[in-house]
Amino acid sequence: MKRFLTRKDLRMKRKQAIYAAISVIVVIALYLVLTRKEKPEPELPIVCVTPAQQQDVEIYGEYVGRIRAQQFVEVRARVEGFLEQMLFEEGTYVKRNQTLFVINQDKYRAKADKARAQLKKDEATARKAQRDLDRIRPLYEKNAASQLDLDNAIAAYETAVASVGMSEADLDQAEQELGYTIVRSPISGQISERYVDLGTLVGSGNQSLLATIVKSDTVLIDFSMTALDYLKSKERNVTLGQKDSTRSWQPTVSITLADNSVYPHKGLVDFADPQVNPKTGTFSVRAEMANPDHALLPGQFTKVKLLLDVREQATVVPQKSLIIEKGGAYVFVMRKDSTVEKRFIELGPEFQNNVVVERGLAAGEMVVDEGYHKLTPGIKVRIGKAPEAKEEDK
Repeated sequence: MKRFLTRKDLRMKRKQAIYAAISVIVVIALYLVLTRKEKPEPELPIVCVTPAQQQDVEIYGEYVGRIRAQQFVEVRARVEGFLEQMLFEEGTYVKRNQTLFVINQDKYRAKADKARAQLKKDEATARKAQRDLDRIRPLYEKNAASQLDLDNAIAAYETAVASVGMSEADLDQAEQELGYTIVRSPISGQISERYVDLGTLVGSGNQSLLATIVKSDTVLIDFSMTALDYLKSKERNVTLGQKDSTRSWQPTVSITLADNSVYPHKGLVDFADPQVNPKTGTFSVRAEMANPDHALLPGQFTKVKLLLDVREQATVVPQKSLIIEKGGAYVFVMRKDSTVEKRFIELGPEFQNNVVVERGLAAGEMVVDEGYHKLTPGIKVRIGKAPEAKEEDK
């Protein structure tokens, strides 16, 4: 027998279905909530920062220089004659006044002997003229001799005295020429090879250059600077070639040798040409440098590094932190809240891998030097380590 549902039963069935549907929806919602993945927060850019430092900065200029000896002397024959002796070893060190060469002396010794004899003769004549004058003068006073006799006696005496003076000069000249036959070293230094052989007629119209001597215990280094370098040094009250006791530093020079090693001694600029060469736009500068071991040879070229300026307590940042555009140079500065700021700065001279900041940045501010390519002003950043630092840590 078929059973019919009443309205009450239908309402109960409907409520049960609704409750069941709500339960399913709640269960699905809970499942979705419990199994939902959290949305990840955006990652902050990782950068490396370094503080702007304040330090004394040495500014150098690099040039090409040429080394020359402090003294270079040519030893020449001052009198004519045959070269008889050479009393030194070529290429060795000789002392001042050391005998180097001897020229045949026969002619000059004879000339000196003749001048000496002539002087004795003139001195004897002068003594006789003196005695004659001493006899005539008393007679003239007694009217026993005429005025003419007295005048003749005086003239004879004065002539004899003048002859003595001439003979003395001739003797000095002859002895001087005799002394020139002994050729001595005018300075101490390294002597070259001889330029003439023994037995050669030297002096006067013949070959007179016998050797050269170089004093290279101290050398001079010549190089050229631009007019712009000169103006920059003037801006800092630096006068090249003059010592300034008010400064804690002086314009010193260091040089690099042919094997790229740095010479251990430093030199000091002692001269600067007062005018610029109009053909090259440069002016000549000279530095003096010690050369005790004779490692520097006159005539060789070398690289010169000159200390132009010392910037006291300058603000310095790494060159790799700079971003240069048409509008100028700027860096990203990280604030205390980890946001970055785009800061335009005025650059000064460069040195090593750093650069001086004239304006726009204070010492101690944190500058981004790695990872700035992905930054925009105002963005937050996270500090990381540079790849180089990681490699070093390994």
